[in-house]
Amino acid sequence: MSVSSRRKVPSLAQEILSYLGLANKTAAWGTLGTLRTFLSFSADKDVQRLLRAITGQGVDHKAIVDVLTNRSREQRQLISRAFQERTQQDLLKSLQAALSGNLERFVVALLQPEAQFDAQELRTALKTPDSAKDVALEILATRATPQLQECLAVYRNSFQVEAEEDIKSETSGILQDLLLALAKGGRESYSGIIDYNLAEQDAQAFQQQGPSTEGPWVLILTQRNPQHLSRVFDQYQWSTGQALEEAIQERFYGDPQAALLSLASVIRNTPLYFADKLHQALQETEPNYHVLMRILISRSEIDLLSIRAEFKKKFGKSLYSSLQDAARGDCWFALLALCRAQDL
Repeated sequence: MSVSSRRKVPSLAQEILSYLGLANKTAAWGTLGTLRTFLSFSADKDVQRLLRAITGQGVDHKAIVDVLTNRSREQRQLISRAFQERTQQDLLKSLQAALSGNLERFVVALLQPEAQFDAQELRTALKTPDSAKDVALEILATRATPQLQECLAVYRNSFQVEAEEDIKSETSGILQDLLLALAKGGRESYSGIIDYNLAEQDAQAFQQQGPSTEGPWVLILTQRNPQHLSRVFDQYQWSTGQALEEAIQERFYGDPQAALLSLASVIRNTPLYFADKLHQALQETEPNYHVLMRILISRSEIDLLSIRAEFKKKFGKSLYSSLQDAARGDCWFALLALCRAQDL
């Protein structure tokens, strides 16, 4: 064999990174969020700037957004406390009095503690008639276990009821089963070893037919770790010749189908799941600002760079450009500030 015909051997770094999707590189690179801790942070200076923004001639929207979208959520909480100590007033209420519309809602979401923000979104999803219950699944399926536990504790303290009780009263069927299982936070952690025998058993369980076969779907999709499930998805496709999502579309209908497809999408590629939701929100006749704000704010310190990459890859246009073209009104520049930049 000639030297020119041999395969080029990749470097060790290339080989390692080839096994990691962009969504999984957080452990190696640090946060894949667009918003990071501001290194030159001074709560007192930020309080002074916010005071000038709301007490001068006309409210300086740009200054407010510039401060709040360049500070981590933890730093924003420190600003709120410093504002209270200096003025004896609540920063959130002061900004609400100065702002209105979507920009007010955006700022309120930025200033809420993370668990309170998630708890309120979960409550709204469960209790509002005709609301998209997939928001409840989004929150319960995409939050890390400690974050989820704190959210559920805030939910209980704020609304004087367990989230599980609201899930039971407001949902039914396999959606209810999925949400209750996810709320228990019992997903296994990855040990670094894939159990190939269990992966094959799980793939076979998905192939079972009959009226009582929903149980394995709920158990496996809500309890197994994502690395194991990736192997199960591959094993299922190798055994049956079709993707697991295709099987869901053939065997389930209505809300059960939508819930299972959403959960499978989260497991297979979480950033792509959010990219799809952002694209859908932008395609509506009037952009769904509530969805845009929830996702951009909740993922800004986690994986918004990954979401941007998946958005550009699938839709051929950057998220930033899409926001520029579709968003209007008083909060478009705030959304762009969190998105940060174009993806070339």
